[in-house]
Amino acid sequence: MLRDEQDARDAAQDTMVKVLRNLGRYNDRWRFSTWVIGIARNTCIDEFRKRRRRSDYEAPETADPGPGPDQLAARNQRADMLHSALDTLSPLYRDVLVLYHFEHLKYQEIADLLEIPIGTVMNRIFRARKKLRDAYDALGPVAEDAPARQEQHA
Repeated sequence: MLRDEQDARDAAQDTMVKVLRNLGRYNDRWRFSTWVIGIARNTCIDEFRKRRRRSDYEAPETADPGPGPDQLAARNQRADMLHSALDTLSPLYRDVLVLYHFEHLKYQEIADLLEIPIGTVMNRIFRARKKLRDAYDALGPVAEDAPARQEQHA
């Protein structure tokens, strides 16, 4: 959710502190993992808000020694485009996609966490994927696969 390893580590540590401090508030009718993920999600949201306030924040650059520079550039461009497209979605849709695809929660866990019916979760994921695809396509082709994507739109 934070897209930065150090911020994610800080958020994980903050989450564990919050979990330990609030163990007495845990209600055992919910899954423990769902409760912890809810705390982690809120901690990440808080960290994201703090990051926005930092004027000197710069996104870190990561390097992968395996692929060549052109493959790395294309991968990074696709990832940036995906994150940009994801950022255009409303929290209603972005949250379910992140919880399902990045946090690997099941539909029922998402429903419990967001306190919505499971059918609503399924519908939002379906619609969110469509909106994400449309937003991603609107950003234009990635240099590596530009001809293939242009043929799709023709």
